[in-house]
Amino acid sequence: MTDTMQAQLAYAKIPAQDIERARRFYDEKLGLRPFGENDAHLYYEVGGTRFLLFQSAGQASGTHDQLGFVVDDIRSRVGDLKQRGVRFEEYDNTVDSVAEFGPIRAAWFKDSEGNLLNLIEGFTAMSA
Repeated sequence: MTDTMQAQLAYAKIPAQDIERARRFYDEKLGLRPFGENDAHLYYEVGGTRFLLFQSAGQASGTHDQLGFVVDDIRSRVGDLKQRGVRFEEYDNTVDSVAEFGPIRAAWFKDSEGNLLNLIEGFTAMSA
């Protein structure tokens, strides 16, 4: 028995009560289009990382991040998304929708299904 998972790929699964409404949000608001679909599952890829939206009877809690997007200029991305109609969450530590944690900046918004997503700037991918 080995001590590792030995998986080929990891991906995120994001629930959607209305898969077509979710498709429109990710397309119209985020500019993302699925590269494939199968049985009410929409497959996306961003920067070499994959995630999928799937039809679900459950409801997202919206209380924790489910998917994050690493960006170079968070203030510009927040402005762009606001112009597309995305509403950002405002917390005690946010100023104009952006929180600063030293060199890291973050902003949060919910998709059409109530899933909490975030943008992050200054995040350096973990290395092995």
